Amino acid sequence: MSSNNTKSVTYRDSGVDIDAGNRAVELMKQHVRATYRDEVLGDIGGFGGLFALSGRYEEPILVSGTDGVGTKLKLAFMLDKHDTIGQDAVAMCVNDILVQGAEPLFFLDYLAVGALKPEKVASIVSGVAQACTASGCALIGGETAEMAGFYSDGEYDIAGFAVGIVDKKKLITGKTITPGDVLIGLPSSGLHSNGYSLVRKICFDVQQLKPDEFIPELGKTIGEELLTPTVLYPKICLPLLNQFTIRGMVHITGGGFYENIPRVLPEGTSVHVDVNAWPQPKIFELLQKWGNVDAKEMYRTFNMGIGMVLVVPQEEADSLIQYLADKKQAAYRIGEVTEGDGKAVLTGGPFHV
Repeated sequence: MSSNNTKSVTYRDSGVDIDAGNRAVELMKQHVRATYRDEVLGDIGGFGGLFALSGRYEEPILVSGTDGVGTKLKLAFMLDKHDTIGQDAVAMCVNDILVQGAEPLFFLDYLAVGALKPEKVASIVSGVAQACTASGCALIGGETAEMAGFYSDGEYDIAGFAVGIVDKKKLITGKTITPGDVLIGLPSSGLHSNGYSLVRKICFDVQQLKPDEFIPELGKTIGEELLTPTVLYPKICLPLLNQFTIRGMVHITGGGFYENIPRVLPEGTSVHVDVNAWPQPKIFELLQKWGNVDAKEMYRTFNMGIGMVLVVPQEEADSLIQYLADKKQAAYRIGEVTEGDGKAVLTGGPFHV
């Protein structure tokens, strides 16, 4: 039976601090506004983000994608470093819609925390905003959810949603890929945002490394290496679409080469990939050695140093690679399309056919 003398309970008493939420919004406003394109209507704080489509598309197709960062977040928690993880959230979304030829237009983020610390939230969102600017898209809204008792102290989750646009006639589907086409690989910055459950098991359970332990082969600590953000490919690849015949694009994420490349292949084709065709970041060699991981498992789990693959006609491959070289962007001829049954066949190194 309740008593009239019982102290009044507030939302803050349950672990949710509305004032802290308001402060977080104020701290992130400058980062968000810095991403705005001319098509953005309204301002931060509305119930929905507003974006006006321009009239420069004949048959505009909207392309959308959503993704998260996964257990890479555990590294951010370990190192208490939160200003780069937002780039991973943006990259996983904008790189996915890019492969269909879409220019990213706008991005929404979802951040869920146990206890809301405004400065930490602002740091995370600053990374999101910087990545949006670097990808040419606007951060027009999002949600910061304070979920007291749901997340452990200091932990959070982040996910994103991107929308892009492409003219229907320029939509990249892979349908025109033919045997003889060339695969051009663009380098990754390392692990990007996939395979971190295996990475953490190898590094912290098997090898029993400390996050701040310096690894001579890497020239940095293992934590710094593992928190390296995912490459944003839109500003690298979008200019190529108007100058070269890009028949297919592949974002190498979870599933590696074996699962991702076949997703764009038309019936009756396969690809042969030469794993000796590009320099492999040292982290992959170390992970394979430390965990005694089978080579096929490595290429099925990780990007192995190639974050994006372009499929182009044989006669345009050298010109495209030279074009990128002139822009100081590395690119490698990593394989070719063959007749086949929709598989990625890896050769060179540990693979034999």
